[in-house]
Amino acid sequence: MIKILQNCILLVYNFYKFEDKVSIMKQIKAWPLVLVILCTSCAKNPFTGKKTMALVDNSQIFPTAFQQYGTFLQENKVVSGTAEAKRVGNAGMKIKAAAEKWLNANGLTTYLKDYKWEYHLVENKEMNAWCMPGGKIVVYSGILPVTQDEAGLATVMGHEVSHALANHGQQRMSLDLIQQAGASGVALATGNKSAQIQQYVMLAYSGVSQYGGMLPFSRSHESEADMIGLKLMAIAGYNPETAIAFWERMSKASGGNKPAEFLSTHPSDETRIANLKKLIPEAKAEAAKFGVFFK
Repeated sequence: MIKILQNCILLVYNFYKFEDKVSIMKQIKAWPLVLVILCTSCAKNPFTGKKTMALVDNSQIFPTAFQQYGTFLQENKVVSGTAEAKRVGNAGMKIKAAAEKWLNANGLTTYLKDYKWEYHLVENKEMNAWCMPGGKIVVYSGILPVTQDEAGLATVMGHEVSHALANHGQQRMSLDLIQQAGASGVALATGNKSAQIQQYVMLAYSGVSQYGGMLPFSRSHESEADMIGLKLMAIAGYNPETAIAFWERMSKASGGNKPAEFLSTHPSDETRIANLKKLIPEAKAEAAKFGVFFK
């Protein structure tokens, strides 16, 4: 995120020359104050140990997420009472229990105090699933042929729950605010230039913030969710090796119709699978701490 702010300065400086050199120096000197504000608005990701942006508190995010979840369920067909719906519920409860075990064991007994867990299967042909901040999960029926069994569901749901547990939604909202503030700063700094220069600088800023900031940021979240989800499914009793088979099936089902990795919000299938294979021993070792062992 700091890199994005630095790039904003460089973009403005390189695209046009300031007539008032004192003005640019004053603006550059102001950035440390901006960075102090950003750094004091940080939280710690308990699963990675990294500092993360938290410009919007979960006390604001969760109520909105819960309301949106309720609206979504009212507007879509929820599947209940079937064997598939029961598998979704079983996998969801086991992943939830695994998260609680891990957090409690690491001294974070109140981390989930505001969560209101729900797991629902919804009739939709898309191969998708998601978890809103606060533990509100939806699995689309379209992904069931790819998950095939409860272990496949645990792979998907562990991944999606991990986005919520790591506060990825909060971080994305924070980065959106930074990106918007950067755009406003660029617009202000170029306000006395021609419309053409303003357009060029804003396009350059948009490109840098998108491809140098937002997309890599999103891909890093996907990799984090893979890592955390693999551990959770292992602690829940699902062999983490089954995650490889699921992602291979998912890759085949997509037909390879995906953008290049640097243009995508997600890692490539090859990158994801290779990373997961490296993480399997770590996931098994983590599960062993809770008395869960795999061959």
